[in-house]
Amino acid sequence: MSNIILPAGYKPALNLYDTQRAIGTVKRLFADTLCATLNLHRVSAPLFLEASTGLNDDLNGVERKVAFDLRDTGITAEVVQSLAKWKRKALKDYDFHVGKGLYCDMNAIRRDEELDNLHSVYVDQWDWEKVIREEDRNTDYLKSVVRAIVSAVCATEMNLHAMFPQLQELPLHSPNVTFLTSQELEDLYPGLTPKERENAFVKEHGTTFLMQIGHKLRSGKPHDGRAPDYDDWDLNGDLLFWNDPLACSYELSSMGIRVSPESLDRQLTEAGCDDRRSLPFHKALLAGELPYTIGGGIGQSRLCMLLLGSAHIGEVQASVWDAATRDACAKAGIPLL
Repeated sequence: MSNIILPAGYKPALNLYDTQRAIGTVKRLFADTLCATLNLHRVSAPLFLEASTGLNDDLNGVERKVAFDLRDTGITAEVVQSLAKWKRKALKDYDFHVGKGLYCDMNAIRRDEELDNLHSVYVDQWDWEKVIREEDRNTDYLKSVVRAIVSAVCATEMNLHAMFPQLQELPLHSPNVTFLTSQELEDLYPGLTPKERENAFVKEHGTTFLMQIGHKLRSGKPHDGRAPDYDDWDLNGDLLFWNDPLACSYELSSMGIRVSPESLDRQLTEAGCDDRRSLPFHKALLAGELPYTIGGGIGQSRLCMLLLGSAHIGEVQASVWDAATRDACAKAGIPLL
């Protein structure tokens, strides 16, 4: 049985029919608002990538990818885990210029995900990426984009409450964001685990952008794992909200300004991944052939959970759960799709 929380007295704000309507509404409204806010244009996304290109996301470097061979060509393909690197190449291939970006509906399979209220083997995200200037590679620019995303979340939430009066009992989220680094967070709560630190801080401060994830902290361990070849570890972060039903911090988005040739060079060595230098994507990036970009993934099911006050991700997406989880959720009044 997966590791789940069963909130006492939980009851969904919407019935199953209205939940489906609300999911469609959230996905349409937020995508339109995000595109208008960040000047993004929709492109088609791959479901799988050729393994030899190095374009698939390695996440923390230990997760097994779902792979298969193509009968006619013998090529090995991998189901995507995210499109962090693919998007940057696409911006060049599609001739996007500074100030413009793309987004796509990314669907992934993460077979090694630890299943709980927030995690599923099925991942659906708005994956977005935008071309920036070299001088935009700074913390102030990163913060401005984070604030724009939070504003899009709040605008979507207000429209959703107007369309579904049953949701008006749920508190609206503030557009205000607190920023701090992972080292500052560790300094505040040195005796807690990284997740416990997030819970303690976000419970007190609300919506938070936790920055600089990937490097080892003074404790000798990173706050969380990050692949070395997309985010610049000095210019990235996680966007965290407070989840009322589960009484915990909740990551809606992982994002950041992407690596430059110089930061990629440093991070590959720091992560012990120098073997990737020979892959086509990495060679192009190290040679300065790809544009400077900022980007991230915003969880579609997670945003639906947040705005509908859901206690389990299975309430807003169709995935696979073991029988014990389905039985426990049914008894607790949590309807899994």
